[in-house]
Amino acid sequence: MNYQFKPRWWIVLLTIALTLIFVRLGLWQLSRANEKELRQERIERYAREPAITLPSTPIKLEDFQYRQVEVRGNFIEDHAIYLDNKIHQGIAGYEVVAPIKIANSSRYVLVNRGWIAAGTDRSQLPTVFFPKEEVIVTGIVTSPAIKTMQLSREIVVGKLWVNLDLEHYQEITGLTLQPILLLQQDNQIKDGLIRQWVRPDSGASKNIGYAFQWFFLAATTCIIFLVLNVKRNSSKK
Repeated sequence: MNYQFKPRWWIVLLTIALTLIFVRLGLWQLSRANEKELRQERIERYAREPAITLPSTPIKLEDFQYRQVEVRGNFIEDHAIYLDNKIHQGIAGYEVVAPIKIANSSRYVLVNRGWIAAGTDRSQLPTVFFPKEEVIVTGIVTSPAIKTMQLSREIVVGKLWVNLDLEHYQEITGLTLQPILLLQQDNQIKDGLIRQWVRPDSGASKNIGYAFQWFFLAATTCIIFLVLNVKRNSSKK
């Protein structure tokens, strides 16, 4: 039984182009997975290291992200804000964010102090204890960009915020902030706030799954090309 393989030139070029694109996307997803695994390894390594003192001089987020740091200073209660729509064990509430004036410095650092349940009257924010004396707070450095679903363009209603926008917060308060957010870990301050921060998964498995899908599409493209272009020779003797 005779077969012939005579695909049109444009089909060959299209198949090659699609295959290369799919393979390239698969390799890109594998590189993203590797980046996330390296980041997770860094997070786990930092978790085993002792806390370092946060400098009072300007810093960069990338130099301290995921590290445990210690800051000494005073909370500024007047500039505390409540991040809305935070759920803990199925209960709606807020995360309380407040600045600390770093000791012997004109700079401040924002601290996510923890979660508190919302009251029955949503027009009244819950009362949170703020120590008046100087404190030492230990926490994990994270990005100050906290985004949640936003139903309107308005993100600020007094002390109630939908999203944390560091630049906007600085404009409103006039404070000079370090470009980080500190997730408070220690419980030395008896304020009733819950500080059970979820440790993020690396997410590498999702990228590996995407990579497999792209490689599968590349292989499928080649198979379809062969099936549609290998034809039985119908010429008779």
